[in-house]
Amino acid sequence: MIFVTVGTHEQPFNRLVEKIDELKRDGIIQEDVIIQTGFSTYEPKYCGWSKLIPYQQMVKNVEDARIVITHGGPASFIMPLQIGKTPIVVPRQHQFDEHVNDHQVEFARNVAQRMGTIIPVEDTETLGEVITNYDQIVAGMGHGMVSNNEQFNEELEKLVNGLL
Repeated sequence: MIFVTVGTHEQPFNRLVEKIDELKRDGIIQEDVIIQTGFSTYEPKYCGWSKLIPYQQMVKNVEDARIVITHGGPASFIMPLQIGKTPIVVPRQHQFDEHVNDHQVEFARNVAQRMGTIIPVEDTETLGEVITNYDQIVAGMGHGMVSNNEQFNEELEKLVNGLL
C-alpha cells in the first residue's frame, strides 16, 4: 500500500493528488493507494482518499504502507522517519500556489543533503520513476535511522551488567 498525505495547509495540493491518481490509473502504481487530500479540490478517481484522517489512523496508515509520500511539512515526514520509513517528500511550491513561499522546497533540500533520510521530489513528472525504483533508491541511500535511545539502552545494559 502507498500512503500519501498533503497535510492540513489551507491551499490545495492538487499537483500531487492528481499525479498520484494518474499513476494509479495508468498502472504505474499497482498497489492500493490511500490519499489524505486536505484542502485539495481534486477528488481522486482511482485511489482511496479522505480529506482529513485522525492522527491514530495516520500512524496506522504509515505503519502499514510500503511507501509513504508526504508534502514538505516537517511534521508530515518526521513521523514516517520515526516509524522507520524513508518518505518520498514532494514539497509544496509557491509557483503553483501551493504555499505562501518555497520554505518547504528549501527545507526538504537541506534535510536530504544533510541527513540523507528522505527522497525529495520537486518535479512530479519524475514521481512515477521514483515510486517504481523506490526499493533500489532506499537501498542505495545506505542509511538507517540511528536511535540514540537504542545506543543509550545498550550502554546502560553494559553498565548494569558490570555492576552485577
